[in-house]
Amino acid sequence: MPTDTATHAFKLDEFVPYLVNVLGSRLSNELGAEYGERFGISISEWRVMAHLSQHERVSVREIYRRVEMDKVKVSRAAARLEASGLITKEPSEDDRRLVCLSLTPKGHKVFSEVAELALSFEQRYLDKLSPDEAREFRRLLTIMLG
Repeated sequence: MPTDTATHAFKLDEFVPYLVNVLGSRLSNELGAEYGERFGISISEWRVMAHLSQHERVSVREIYRRVEMDKVKVSRAAARLEASGLITKEPSEDDRRLVCLSLTPKGHKVFSEVAELALSFEQRYLDKLSPDEAREFRRLLTIMLG
């Protein structure tokens, strides 16, 4: 059973995992609403497209490991993106059990517009910090994610 000292020392509004989770949810939901309304894509689809924008051809397995999404969400997002003509799905040349995804020319064009919106959104939040604080914030996040 927790000690009285631990109970009194615990402050939810100062608890880092809670703060990071709330901030992450808020950012993801607000940004998701913006690109969802404008481009008709979900948060899961955005994450898949964002990863594909950085790599030419990627397996579904690599995406779900990299973007912290379960395999089913990645597969469903990929199916919707393929149906919209934004990505292609092909068997891996190295392992026929794996499916590799790539952005189509239409997908690159849409992602370019989504990325512009995302960068503008990010800047609105970073503008709440000084340039030095923004750099330090990124540095600290990188350390904690490392």
